[in-house]
Amino acid sequence: MIILGLSGALGHDPSAALLVDGEIVAAAEEERFVRDKHAKNRMPDEAARFCLEHAGVAPEQVDAVAFPYAPISLMTRARWHYARRYWYAPDRALDAIFNGNRRFRRNRARVLECGRRLGIDWSRTEFVAVEHHLAHASSAYHLSGFEEKTAILGVDGKGEYATTFFGWGEGGRIHKVKEFYDPDSLSGMYGAMTEYLGFEMLDGEYKVMGMAPYGDPDKFDLSRIVRRKGRKDFEVDTRYVNTVGLRRYKENGVGFYFSPQLVEWLGPRRQGDVADEPYVHYAAAVQRLFEERCLELLEAHLGDTLRETGLLAFAGGGALNVKLNQRIVALPHVKELFVQPASGDSGTSLGAATYVAAARGEKLARMRHVYLGPGFTSQQCAETLRASTEPLEYRQLGDPARETASLLAAGHPVAWFQGRMEFGPRALGARSILGCADIPGIADRINEQIKFRERWRPFCPSVLDTVAPEIVGTTHPAPFMTITFDVTPEWRTRIPEVVHADGTARIQVVELAAHPRYYALIERVGELTGNPVVLNTSLNRRGEPMVCTPRDALTMFFGSDLRYLVMEDWLVTKPARG
Repeated sequence: MIILGLSGALGHDPSAALLVDGEIVAAAEEERFVRDKHAKNRMPDEAARFCLEHAGVAPEQVDAVAFPYAPISLMTRARWHYARRYWYAPDRALDAIFNGNRRFRRNRARVLECGRRLGIDWSRTEFVAVEHHLAHASSAYHLSGFEEKTAILGVDGKGEYATTFFGWGEGGRIHKVKEFYDPDSLSGMYGAMTEYLGFEMLDGEYKVMGMAPYGDPDKFDLSRIVRRKGRKDFEVDTRYVNTVGLRRYKENGVGFYFSPQLVEWLGPRRQGDVADEPYVHYAAAVQRLFEERCLELLEAHLGDTLRETGLLAFAGGGALNVKLNQRIVALPHVKELFVQPASGDSGTSLGAATYVAAARGEKLARMRHVYLGPGFTSQQCAETLRASTEPLEYRQLGDPARETASLLAAGHPVAWFQGRMEFGPRALGARSILGCADIPGIADRINEQIKFRERWRPFCPSVLDTVAPEIVGTTHPAPFMTITFDVTPEWRTRIPEVVHADGTARIQVVELAAHPRYYALIERVGELTGNPVVLNTSLNRRGEPMVCTPRDALTMFFGSDLRYLVMEDWLVTKPARG
């Protein structure tokens, strides 16, 4: 069976994923093709076109299109909860009751039109709507490889109405235990506080996480924002966050998801790029509040399931909170945590497709890598280089891994463009900027001169599987940079450029089978420096999507202070000045 997953219902991060007989053949985000971060208010035309062309699948061969947004019945609690909690905005409350599937109908029409642009014949291809949080759940559970009963957690901003999902999976079937509904959203609260802390929602949550270790969470008590309601429930105080309508704080005509009352309490919204007081303490406090509420609810709703087998699958935007994931892994009754690497809404195209595949009896294997996007041959890269109008020099490398390792060991950052592009937000050795993790100041240099981002932003290490347990003191799987671990004291001094202020690192454990050339590169770095570790960050500048094509890589290269780009077998350099 051929299943095409398409996402984009929530107005951001559209993507496409293609499954053929249960195998993930291709997956990509639209932003990478249209060069517009998050590709807001678009449908995944280019991403879907790539998936079909890569697989050699004609549109008429697609059996089903899976879409992660579904109608929600008035007979369920979801719409009534929304209406009750948004009583202060009567237009929204009444709309939820009397016209609660308006967005679904609009999005269904957009998907059908997108399909027609792709050449899909809807008289032959089935359209399957999957609830948003079931798509998130499927993207984690069905690709976890777990055979035993598995606890499933979904923490997201909002789907149709649901925000937070607790369930379990067994034998390929997903069972709901509990859902929470908008505006009671832990990720929504975190996003609103992200806006208050001066960052953009959907993009700045990572920055809040990175800022938090510089603050003291005990300096401010933010617990009133998310109130406990017994052991199993919570409620967000919409007088402060997750606000709509007239309750929103406005600045220069722009409305935010927090209120003037929050500003009266905590002070003016943060401005600029400096990690300063009191905002670092607010970041620390909101991070701890998010972690504690998630852990309390996890125990209340899935604790018994976890004690049976110790297996947990996690997705939704909140699953990209790596500090929360570290605390989950530390729980005594958690044996293994699988976090979907594309946990945000871009991953719901894959989740919807896997949900449909599982429902039709197809067996899905564990997701072991994310190299699912476009790839380019060395010849295609050479053609791009020859066609370039920028002043550049290039030569073919006999051993790209060995020669790149020499550049890194000499203290140079290197852009690394190899193989198929990653699916999801993390650069994992296909579209990366690399540095040597023991070169003093390399992180500051990349932040300031290449990425053009805040100096306090941390970097992540890619490490060989042979040495990872020695670095972080555990054999827990970590192939996707979705969990932070405490770095052992010896290694903190050996690789200081990739250890954050709190002594942790968000590692990628690299296996030979997943990316042989990247593995060989890190191996060679280890031979030269004694540390088989590289600093790894995404190949993009601030505010831009990760690069996709050789042309994108050259644009990034010439728009920064990078001196070296290794693009497949080619070393690209800028002519010497003067």
